[in-house]
Amino acid sequence: MRIFTAALATETNTFSPISIDKRAFEASLHAKPGQHPATPTLCTAPITVGREVCTGLGWTLIEGSASWADPAGLLNRATYEELRDEILGQLQAAMPVDGVVLGLHGAMVAQGYDDPEGDLLARVRAIVGPDILICAELDPHSHLTAKRVAATNFFVVFKEFPHIDFVDRARDLWAIAVRTLKGEIRPVMSVFDCRMIDIFPTSKDPMRSFVDRLYGLEQSDPALLSISVIHGFMAADVPELGTRVIVVTDGDRAKGDALAERLGMELFALRGTFMVKQIDERAAVAQALAAPVGPVVIADVWDNPGGGTAGDATVLLAELMAQGATEVAVGTIWDPIAVQICFAAGEGAEIPLRFGAKSAPETGDPIDKRVTVRKLVTNAQMKFGESFAPFGDAAWVSFDGIDVILNSTRAQSFDPSLFSALGIDPTARKILLIKSTNHFYDSFSKIASEIIYCSAGRPYPNTPATTDYRKARRTIWPMVENPWAT
Repeated sequence: MRIFTAALATETNTFSPISIDKRAFEASLHAKPGQHPATPTLCTAPITVGREVCTGLGWTLIEGSASWADPAGLLNRATYEELRDEILGQLQAAMPVDGVVLGLHGAMVAQGYDDPEGDLLARVRAIVGPDILICAELDPHSHLTAKRVAATNFFVVFKEFPHIDFVDRARDLWAIAVRTLKGEIRPVMSVFDCRMIDIFPTSKDPMRSFVDRLYGLEQSDPALLSISVIHGFMAADVPELGTRVIVVTDGDRAKGDALAERLGMELFALRGTFMVKQIDERAAVAQALAAPVGPVVIADVWDNPGGGTAGDATVLLAELMAQGATEVAVGTIWDPIAVQICFAAGEGAEIPLRFGAKSAPETGDPIDKRVTVRKLVTNAQMKFGESFAPFGDAAWVSFDGIDVILNSTRAQSFDPSLFSALGIDPTARKILLIKSTNHFYDSFSKIASEIIYCSAGRPYPNTPATTDYRKARRTIWPMVENPWAT
């Protein structure tokens, strides 16, 4: 067997001012064929898992390019077309192939393309023809368009949020692909549109129990090959925005359709109950200061670079300063210019520094302080499950009992190693201010005495009922209360 694999992924917040081009991929991951590292980067897990699988089977794995950029605003059109055509050219050169296994995110939007993944998959189908297997792994914060479904045999989607299972789901993807190519099964994909958009953290009920049931259903019935939920990504203004359920069966479409609808309606019945309660910045800081022991984690949930924002909001930091907080570590505030100034000054320097709140309205005001440059690290990175997430050249600065990590490559706060990478012991601080919606939970919950979810400022469009969508359909909840009546 000859299998082609490649990856092209980013998550696009169409409301974000941070437009990106090829440099964003080069800063995060842009690996030419055969040059992908042994460790996967979220959406590139099908490549690293594919190496293991094909080596064990004696099959030929033909690797194409792997490109990943951290979430941001619109992708430059020429960059998308260059990266797309690079993969298509590699596939054309690899022909004939028996299958194509891709790593995609599913929420990419480029200038002139509302559905880049649909465009890519349709072009892949045109090259290989109607009878060759095409499958892909997706992030649940994505868009499941009709064009993608028409071009692809099946998708497997991360079940967990935080996405701690991206390698496990890549293994599921390959297991189904291998059995298909051996003629043991015939995967058929059923999709149900839940007519809603919501946020579904699996670290708490009701989504925790729902996902556990999906695992149980897969294990209980050999005909159920995979069950996934596409959460959707509310920060993208695209025509097919929304939550969907995918059921992949072994040749039983009627069974898959019925189960997808049943599960989808169960999700709809629970709408609005999934996201954890959030409080404003004043209450969050007061609650953290009142805690008897630390570290208390304050999650700045909507200034989350993992959702495409800049990650430079200062609303919470300013409130910590206003309430006289000390023993605080902040990770991170994105400010490449401030980082450059700190590197020029050198470790140990005491300098006046303005940083933060440069990207967009409602992110606070820049902080002006005389700071001490404690530590400088080039190409810093933190752990994220079985992977590593780069956050670029970084500077640890301190003032008035507060430590701040400034970074040059936007990244959300995945893991406490974010702090230790700069020489800060996170367990020795009373308060840790991080920027993430829920990906932080798996690792930070292990060290936190308390976790506070805070909604501060408005860098992210987190209320779909009032978001200024221009392309997204307005016939889903919460834009309308009962989408089934329309």
